[in-house]
Amino acid sequence: MNILKKYAHLLVDYCLEIKSGEKLYVKSNTIAEPLVREVYRYAMEKGAIVETDLSFQGKNRIFYEMAHTDQQLGHVSPLVDKATNEYDAYLVIRAPFNLRSDHNVDKEKLRQRKESTQWLNEKYFSRTATRSLKRCLCQYPTIASAQEAGMSLEEYEHFVYNACHLYDDNPEEAWLKVRAHQQKIVDFLDQKSTIRYQNKKTDISFSVKDRIWINSDGQNNMPSGEVYSGPVENSVNGIVHFNYPSVFQGHEVEDIVLTVKDGEVISWEAKKGKDLLDEIFKIEGARYFGEVAIGTNYNIQRATKNILFDEKIGGTIHMAIGQSYPQTGAKNKSSIHWDMITDMKDGGVIYADGEKVYENGKFIVFD
Repeated sequence: MNILKKYAHLLVDYCLEIKSGEKLYVKSNTIAEPLVREVYRYAMEKGAIVETDLSFQGKNRIFYEMAHTDQQLGHVSPLVDKATNEYDAYLVIRAPFNLRSDHNVDKEKLRQRKESTQWLNEKYFSRTATRSLKRCLCQYPTIASAQEAGMSLEEYEHFVYNACHLYDDNPEEAWLKVRAHQQKIVDFLDQKSTIRYQNKKTDISFSVKDRIWINSDGQNNMPSGEVYSGPVENSVNGIVHFNYPSVFQGHEVEDIVLTVKDGEVISWEAKKGKDLLDEIFKIEGARYFGEVAIGTNYNIQRATKNILFDEKIGGTIHMAIGQSYPQTGAKNKSSIHWDMITDMKDGGVIYADGEKVYENGKFIVFD
């Protein structure tokens, strides 16, 4: 079986658990047609009803350049609306033509678009939280993503497929092993009330009392490999330094340092991109955290400026400002969810209820 057929089978069988008669919506770009074709073929073989939505190069940039009415900026495709509200499964295959095509988009139009479609995001989050909408986000290797990662296309393809365990004889079996291991971590952390992340430039603590830790085992994101929760909103205190680069809407921010008091980000610095942070923290809910997490995919060991992979790097932690995941019990609401990552492999420790449970990028309480 070639690698794309293996990928399609993993997405359809393991990630989305497609059954006969279920409705699947597949959203991607025309550049990912080879993978979309294999997903379509296999999902149809399984008896699914499949709709595909393939964008074209420059569509998003053209939209923001030409849209000039409230009606245009607030319009939602009836198919997207129906898929979000009624379909059984939703697959997004990222396959960018140009990662900087939206770099100079009008910020006011972006803000208006986010606000006017917030209702759809809330519906999406609520359905995916209960898996009444089974969703998966994955990556198709493109030249743009390879260049962003500092790799050749061939190197990047190997990176993506290796992160997804597609070189294993049985990728689904590999992910089931990931699920079992991470469930031990989740069960352990669910018994804890306070967590503290600490490394050379970070010392931040928060409560997760009565919050739920989630085992991100490759179903909702492919690849995955993380455990995450949502902090009690007013409990986060300290300083956190994110040493991996963060990219938001094509803009890169480096060496972010956030100072947090009683849950709220009260000051921020960045070696590069502070002006973007200034704008982001004007967004309602953005000064509070929606997620705290630990990356566990040790097949990923380098940053590629792609959050789908970078937040899963084995030996890192990340925190997201903005929107919470309802399934964790967290309550922060925002039109933004931005993950920021820091390395823990060089002296990083995690304490749970005062006990050291993690050191130098790995848990020390499990075999």
